[in-house]
Amino acid sequence: MEDIDIQAIVRQAIQEFTSAQQARSEPAYKAELQEERKRREQLERRLNELAEENKRSRQIAAEAERSSAVRAELQRLGVAKIDLAYKAVQDGVARTEDGRLVARGEGGEIPLKEYLTGFVNENPEFLPARIAGGTGMTANLKAPVAAKQTVSIEQIRPGMCAEEMQRVREEIVRVASETLRGM
Repeated sequence: MEDIDIQAIVRQAIQEFTSAQQARSEPAYKAELQEERKRREQLERRLNELAEENKRSRQIAAEAERSSAVRAELQRLGVAKIDLAYKAVQDGVARTEDGRLVARGEGGEIPLKEYLTGFVNENPEFLPARIAGGTGMTANLKAPVAAKQTVSIEQIRPGMCAEEMQRVREEIVRVASETLRGM
């Protein structure tokens, strides 16, 4: 046999085999890499969406906490129209880096309680009315809805028991209010 280099033939056969195998498996690797890239990008998008949603949730929670703190302080100060007063002061109230609620005004930052106290003092129309009514009648002299029994003039006498006297008074108030309504 002539000088046949068996090693060269085996080497060449192995190279051809590995080249063929690599050519067959390369598209599968590329497809797998492409699929992995898509999954990674999808996970990154979802992670970014969750981060944004978390940020929005924190902002909403902070706004709700700020709102409730301002409303509670307005209620503590005796404001009758809390919603209206809140709308008037809400834009001036902010949270500092250390978490305190302050009002930003022309004098710089003012603690929330001082700001709201000053606001209520400057705007007393938000406080409840000092004198209730104004028609001359007091609230506790309202006529009863329906009398249990009618009272005749003969039943009214000196020395009546307190219960009967109260019933007579209620009947008089009922008759008088009905008469005044008819005028």
